[in-house]
Amino acid sequence: MDRLIIGASIGNCVHVAGVLNFLRLAEEHGYKTKFLGPAVSIDYLLDAVAEADPYMVAVGYRLTPETGYNIAARLKDAAMERGLDSYTFIFGGTVPVARKVEELDFFTRIFCGEEEIEEIIAFLEGRDYNEENIDYGDNLLERLERKRPYPLIRHHFGLPSMEETIAGITEIAEAKVLDIISLGPDQNAQEFFFRPEEMDEDEKGAGGVPIRTERDLQDLYEASRRGNYPLLRSYSGTQDLVQMAELLLKTIKNAWCAVPLTWYNILDGRSSRDLASSIRENQNLMKWHGEREVPVEVNESHHWSLRDAHDTVAVVMAYLAAYNAKRMGVKTYIAQYMFNTPNATSAQMDLAKMLAKKKLIESLEDDSFRVLTQVRAGLTSFPVDLYKAKGQVAYATFLGMALKPDIVHVVAFCEADHAARPEDVIESCRIARQVIDNLIYGAPDFSADSLVIGRRDELIREGELLVKAISEMGKDLSEDPLSDAENLANAIKIGLIDAPHLKGNPEAAGKVTTKMVNGACYAYDYVRERIINEEERIEQLIKEAGV
Repeated sequence: MDRLIIGASIGNCVHVAGVLNFLRLAEEHGYKTKFLGPAVSIDYLLDAVAEADPYMVAVGYRLTPETGYNIAARLKDAAMERGLDSYTFIFGGTVPVARKVEELDFFTRIFCGEEEIEEIIAFLEGRDYNEENIDYGDNLLERLERKRPYPLIRHHFGLPSMEETIAGITEIAEAKVLDIISLGPDQNAQEFFFRPEEMDEDEKGAGGVPIRTERDLQDLYEASRRGNYPLLRSYSGTQDLVQMAELLLKTIKNAWCAVPLTWYNILDGRSSRDLASSIRENQNLMKWHGEREVPVEVNESHHWSLRDAHDTVAVVMAYLAAYNAKRMGVKTYIAQYMFNTPNATSAQMDLAKMLAKKKLIESLEDDSFRVLTQVRAGLTSFPVDLYKAKGQVAYATFLGMALKPDIVHVVAFCEADHAARPEDVIESCRIARQVIDNLIYGAPDFSADSLVIGRRDELIREGELLVKAISEMGKDLSEDPLSDAENLANAIKIGLIDAPHLKGNPEAAGKVTTKMVNGACYAYDYVRERIINEEERIEQLIKEAGV
């Protein structure tokens, strides 16, 4: 028989969010619930208890501590007088109210808003919550299941010295504000970890933490073994990819692999690899992780948007990234959606682009290929003014929640000013967490907006045209041209996949010009001052390339 929880805000308190969120979480964990409403009288509440014979009674009060104490005391006396004090009563309120109500020694459990989600879930599941031995989950999927319906929170962290980074990870873990710490090694470590003789030590700490030895990685992992025991993951190498993958899995239990499809090479200057070779090596890294059932995230689509590629290219590259991961045997795929990129993208057009990506990516799902949704703010979207930047954290989280994410990748509000210190990470995660708490139940459905739907469908149509063109171009090269490294490299070289910032790059066309129009990024003809639709753009490129 389903266990029933009756909930209400009592006395003169009309604040119901806390009680409702508790009841909704209880429903996620197998309870039936009945909400009596705000400002419920004690007699009405106890009448309902006597009639329904519930498993538990949840009451809330969020006004002044003294009044809360008096009302809770009246509830205790009335319950005892009517012989209903044998029921399990729990209380929720602000910290001052909760502390005062504790003096009554009546409620089985009192919540004050400082509890971790894991603690509330443990209570609902009848488990003892002990911070020293609670099982948060030792890998991504375990942690995700334990925290549902809440998304996991991830944040990047890496300071220019090992000592600072170890101390920072310790502080962040103890704060219990996030689930995954993404290590950011410096560029030397990413490219030359296994070739130390090629490092330029004048650039030590540039872009992240200067990891130089296996012991360094082990020390970083040990620093995270406290608080809520966050998972660790790290950037992939830009050379010696499989060696780095083996090392990361061995030392930090890398929560998932993040690898591009077409980047980390001459295209972006992050290594000296040529385009086709790097695609093959990136695919091989996906395959390596797929064989070990380690989740994979392909950082691809937003790299094109960061270089002002038009939205259709971003949508197609999101699809091709997921397609290639599936072809390489990846079982759990993490689709990352970077909002606010390019910066002038409007909320409506941003959401439309992401929904187009999501629909195409999730069309690949089957019993052997699971897709997780990860959302994040744009790297270049943060203003220098730190107060405004905190608003950007909240805005990006709010918009991202429309995709019902499994993971929220929080970007620190200080991104435009300085590398995130531990206190910046903690504050940014707390801002995001509050937005998530407000939206986890009953968020408005922005995807129902007619402008969003129209642009989403337009991008899907144009995306399908571009995918078809790439496939047709490579049909004589391979049985599967969409995962053929030479074909994908050729598509970039002739400009089917292109971005304005790649002009002059030896591995790309760099021909396309783009423009923001009504909040969306389009291929644009500046001579005729008009948008170039994808069918026209593809036809012209194929004609010029003679393929």
